[in-house]
Amino acid sequence: MTANAPPRGGTRTLTLDAAGVPLSGLLSAPPGGTPRATVLALHGGGMTAGYFDARAHPGQSLLTLGARLGYTVLAPDRPGYGASAAHLPQGQTLAEQSARIRAALTHYAATHDLGAGLFVLGHSYGGKLALTCAADGFTVPLLGLDISGLGHRLAVPATELPSAHGQGHWRHNWGALRLYPPDTFRTCPDIVAPMPARERAEVQAWPARFAGVAARVRVPVRFTFAEYEKWWRHDEHALTELAGLLPAAPRVLVERQPQAGHNISLGWTAHTYHLRALAFLEECLAGHAVAGTTLPAAA
Repeated sequence: MTANAPPRGGTRTLTLDAAGVPLSGLLSAPPGGTPRATVLALHGGGMTAGYFDARAHPGQSLLTLGARLGYTVLAPDRPGYGASAAHLPQGQTLAEQSARIRAALTHYAATHDLGAGLFVLGHSYGGKLALTCAADGFTVPLLGLDISGLGHRLAVPATELPSAHGQGHWRHNWGALRLYPPDTFRTCPDIVAPMPARERAEVQAWPARFAGVAARVRVPVRFTFAEYEKWWRHDEHALTELAGLLPAAPRVLVERQPQAGHNISLGWTAHTYHLRALAFLEECLAGHAVAGTTLPAAA
């Protein structure tokens, strides 16, 4: 791993070694000490790691908040984005990305203290990857997962899914502009990126794959649905069904974020959502401390 000088607010750029492929990204660590835990933040399709470091409104950045609360936050550009795009011009499938991310974390953990373990926060496609990585098994202790912008039943027809001509219907990605600070697009010009072809080709397959992936997840999981989420069904029947598809997870929470659109971490309620996600991490840590159990690692 290589790291550069902090570009702003204590957040550093870095490059991870993912089995020979470089993954660029962002890193924020607590000052002068061992992290309480490490948060791996995985961005969605058509985005970059900058999604988790928004600055259009004070308090939006997950990287800044996490470090202030004693956590290291590591947000890589997923395979096919950032520095890896030149090596993987067509991107990678979900299974291939899982192997790359898990290899990168193994390499990172060899020289960095993770604290109590790893907590994975994934948005949209990054949520698919978080669940897949957990199902495939990390070689480092895994505390839990926090997923936003992802369900298991699509709420849109196939014709509105991301295509080679765009990233899908604009209003499904964002929702009403009033849900986001007015400077969002001016202050975050580098957060949007083309969705690689191989990744895009798998979009329709997720509903059929969800149950098989979810059944192999053995850590606590929290799902958050924005009030104005448009891509995924989040009616009570769908949410009850979703929670029932994770039988091996010791705890499954399904919650809603009021006044938010699909891209929660860029909206007015980003700070609230991040606080709730990190509160869930606190609960995962406390649960292991009370039970005196060993954190689960690879399956």
